[in-house]
Amino acid sequence: MERADVIKMKGNTMTLLGNEVKVGDKAPDFTALDGTLSPVKMSSFAGKTIVLVSVPSLDTPVCDMETRRFNKEAAGLGDDVAIITLSMDLPFAQTRWCGSAGVDKVTVLSDYRDASFGENYGVLIKELRLLARTIFVVDKEGIVQYVQYVEETTSEPNYDDVLKAIGKVVG
Repeated sequence: MERADVIKMKGNTMTLLGNEVKVGDKAPDFTALDGTLSPVKMSSFAGKTIVLVSVPSLDTPVCDMETRRFNKEAAGLGDDVAIITLSMDLPFAQTRWCGSAGVDKVTVLSDYRDASFGENYGVLIKELRLLARTIFVVDKEGIVQYVQYVEETTSEPNYDDVLKAIGKVVG
């Protein structure tokens, strides 16, 4: 499935591949790679509130700021909330970036090999083979409770809305 009316990159309309995931849907599982090239499934975080944050590349200013911000917020959310940031960056580059940025509260995974997350969540940018800037909040039962597509990919998300959504889900 292709959708061309959801996001832009520097004002240019981009095409998203995969099925759209909406509030109320069962969150699709996916497999991405950690820094050691080991596969990690979303289902391994079952029983937690899961915040899925996709970014085009950690090695860009907006993605850098966003991931640092979520790392800071994660420190105050408790052990029942898992924030997972996904990008198409190679796992080695992600590990290096996390080390230099001091990011240690967010789980960073790479979708470069299979685009499993990108396709299962409908956020793979066809023209660039990068992930769109999106956020999904999934409750402990695996149901999507919040979705945010950042229309202009070079802009930051609405952090306040995401934090309010997390607060509602966590209770």
